[in-house]
Amino acid sequence: MLAHSAPTFLLASHEPALLAAIEPVLTACGADIEIFLTAEDALPALAAPHAPSLALLDVNLPAMPMGQLLAAARAEATGRSFPIVLISDTVTQEWIDRLAEGVIEDLVPSVIDPALLRLRLEAALRNHRRTRELDLLREASALNAQTDRLTGVYNRETMLAILFRETDRVQRMKTSLCTILFDIDDFGHWNSRLGADACDDLLCQVVSRTGRLLRSYDLLGRVGKDEFLLALPGCSMVSAVMLAERLRMDIFATPFHVGGEVIRLSACFGIASSLGRSPVVVLRETEQALLVAKAAGPETIQCAGDAPLTNASPLAFASPTPGEELWAW
Repeated sequence: MLAHSAPTFLLASHEPALLAAIEPVLTACGADIEIFLTAEDALPALAAPHAPSLALLDVNLPAMPMGQLLAAARAEATGRSFPIVLISDTVTQEWIDRLAEGVIEDLVPSVIDPALLRLRLEAALRNHRRTRELDLLREASALNAQTDRLTGVYNRETMLAILFRETDRVQRMKTSLCTILFDIDDFGHWNSRLGADACDDLLCQVVSRTGRLLRSYDLLGRVGKDEFLLALPGCSMVSAVMLAERLRMDIFATPFHVGGEVIRLSACFGIASSLGRSPVVVLRETEQALLVAKAAGPETIQCAGDAPLTNASPLAFASPTPGEELWAW
């Protein structure tokens, strides 16, 4: 059998003799068969949300040239993929090109031994499945290359690449762009006290809380062990400072639960405005602002170019559940 559950094969031809010869082969494969007599009738089924497992199309279908049908089906069936086998007694350069491009999986003659046709269809299904698996692996590999494996947000290299793209937009559209870099205070202490696994959990919780405060087009990346970078398109320096204050309060004012303990974290924030300059320069300014903030003490927010700030007043934070002991550092 071709599959554990019955596949659906689409068969399209206006030749009664051809349909009569091929239909029993498809039935022997255990397939449910949908038959269409014209290209116009076949197109909606090719583009339907529930696509067939395989399509077997006669190149001499009336009402539409086969090249046009293939193009239309490909355009309308975005995101859906299934093997297409053409029935043709002539091997043209057009079909050779479509085979090379992967638009069609195979080309079979109208008169073919039923056993051989079944083998060709089985091979088309296997090859298509393997191609799809390879495509998914490539997509996953590309995504992994862009994101931090632990938290799922962008890594440093991807954030820098995105900042170059966003800077081009700022220059073209004369809009604003700010970056916020924040670092969890004394994270090494928690790593020593709680262990790597618990601290990994803490970092994931920080990312989850941060994501809930961002707009859909804001960007978040992990650029160090416990450092995170925000890129905020269309955000002024004043708005960036307000967001940093909200991050300081909404993320870190509420205790974290990890490893059966309740932990109180804090962070320092560095902020810089793009002004259309090189992302390398802006990121350097953001890092310098963060260094000034860390020197000033926990929970400090520092803007690039401003005079060093004094220590921020410690945040009042939510009390833990009665009976729980809160650990802070």
